[in-house]
Amino acid sequence: MTTGIGRAAALAIGLGLMIGIATPQAGAQEVSFKDKRLMMLIGSETGGGTDTSGRLIAPYFNKYLPGNPNVVVQNMPGAGGIAAQNHFVNQVKPDGMTFTTGASSQVDPLLYRKSNAGYVPTKYAYVGGMGRGGNFLLVSKEAEPRLYDKSKPPLVMGSNSAPRTGVQMALWGIEYLGWNARWVTAYRGTNEMFIALERGEIDMTATANYFQVEKALATGKFKVLAQSGSLENGKIVPRPELSDTPIFSEMMKGKITDKLGQQGFDYWLSMSAMDKWVALPPGTPKPVVDTYRAAFRKISTDPHFVSEGKKMSEDFTPMSPEDVENLVRTVGATPPEAIEYINTMMRNQGIRVE
Repeated sequence: MTTGIGRAAALAIGLGLMIGIATPQAGAQEVSFKDKRLMMLIGSETGGGTDTSGRLIAPYFNKYLPGNPNVVVQNMPGAGGIAAQNHFVNQVKPDGMTFTTGASSQVDPLLYRKSNAGYVPTKYAYVGGMGRGGNFLLVSKEAEPRLYDKSKPPLVMGSNSAPRTGVQMALWGIEYLGWNARWVTAYRGTNEMFIALERGEIDMTATANYFQVEKALATGKFKVLAQSGSLENGKIVPRPELSDTPIFSEMMKGKITDKLGQQGFDYWLSMSAMDKWVALPPGTPKPVVDTYRAAFRKISTDPHFVSEGKKMSEDFTPMSPEDVENLVRTVGATPPEAIEYINTMMRNQGIRVE
């Protein structure tokens, strides 16, 4: 064997017997999946957001992976995705034949640090992901002046019983920007919150669903107070239609002075930026990972894929593997005390936390 081939490359050559890696010359392995049947593992029931995202992207891996393999989807629901991820790291060979599509909840330490979770998502080889363009905090134009005047009645911030990531933007605004607002957490979901906003039962709420935002803005009675933005090439950017609306992390710059609070905010911001992701198992050889990533980059710029994604969700946004890795790394480095810091803020603001 020609010298200079590293350990990972040597392993890739061995795996070539299974997945068809052709090695015309040392150091230049070409991965091919010709005549292979690949499996995409999804840890949720059919018909949900993660399943829909996975089934949207699966045929494009068939199109763009070398050799045009057949890609099939296997659903393995259970324990909020833990069952599938445990299977993924304990039963799946790191040979490129199986990959997984998951949601932000599966890379959240709140889930994978549970005793029944046997996987560590920071060790995955990320292929890419799909974001939703960020979260948007809407406010009634009529009520907004009271937000900055604590001598006036506080604005009512509408939320579900356990405030979701996007809604938590107001949590930080109340704590660090001095917003004059109080919480009502009686709503089951986004539709109910936006009906309440339109009726004037609440003055503020937030969502990642830009379709709902557009409907509210069209009435002329509301404005987007802040947006979390989306991560593109390592930078938080605004949604193009709202380029003049402040990015919340910019509003928060210099406001948090303690390390624990900043770690909590970074955790919140990373969870806000992420939605779905695609990954290979830990230990997958670099040539295989690079091949998948190259395919995903082509998928991300395929007009038909983007068009189909936007039919599923208007705010559908492909994310690079590097951006997904950065988000997962940030979330994974969050100590339990920083997450508890967020829970303490909720309690102090009158939100019931279990």
